[in-house]
Amino acid sequence: MTASIAAGTVPRPLVRVNQWTIILTVILTWVTGQFWLLLLPLAAGLGGIIFDFNPIMRIAKGFLRKPINTYIPEDKSDQKFNQIIASVFLTGGFFSFLVGWTFAGFVFTIMVATAAFVAILGFCVGCFIRFQWKQWQYRRSSHT
Repeated sequence: MTASIAAGTVPRPLVRVNQWTIILTVILTWVTGQFWLLLLPLAAGLGGIIFDFNPIMRIAKGFLRKPINTYIPEDKSDQKFNQIIASVFLTGGFFSFLVGWTFAGFVFTIMVATAAFVAILGFCVGCFIRFQWKQWQYRRSSHT
């Protein structure tokens, strides 16, 4: 199936690379105890949120073998919402480890890694949250 990549979309392989980067840096953080590794996906994510430039995705784009319009598209606004959530949890994990709150650091990083892994398996937790949020906003606005 050939999908057209519109301006408001991101090719799925680039989204997957971003998700795997989160998972691998979290695992490396746990294994090595080097919590600064969380700054790699955090900085890339913040770049995507603030400047619409995620260096991890930009580098990965160079490795795509097929024309960009042949990949399954992911909604850019959903991805940005997901990246905000991931950035909050990566920030929480980083600062928790930084100040010695190891348990909280593990809670934050387990949650973000689990969400990224589940997204790779096919269920986007952030998309579900965003959908519920939009439904709530719609119901609230239609009753006033």
